[in-house]
Amino acid sequence: MEASVLNEVRKAAAGKCLFLPHAVRQMSRPSRMISPAEVETVVTTGELIEDYEEDVRGHSCLLLGFGEGGRPIHVVCAPKPDYLAIITAYIPDPDQWSADFKRRK
Repeated sequence: MEASVLNEVRKAAAGKCLFLPHAVRQMSRPSRMISPAEVETVVTTGELIEDYEEDVRGHSCLLLGFGEGGRPIHVVCAPKPDYLAIITAYIPDPDQWSADFKRRK
């Protein structure tokens, strides 16, 4: 199942990415400043770390990838028929995640 949702994510992203307002707010925080290009890199090269099949917003997932300077970035997204919805993007907190940022503490 995991490979399937990751394929759906990348197929939807090849069409277009829609950054939802929450994602834009999170990405724009001065302490983060995550660029759309960094999010697109995570979406195209990142690793699926959580799959939310039963999400009320529809099937979504959490990806881990790396942005400028190798900093870790988490992206929550949901593949739709015509686009990829970017729900949020953030720098994972080392106090809340394992050293490789793949598992919650």
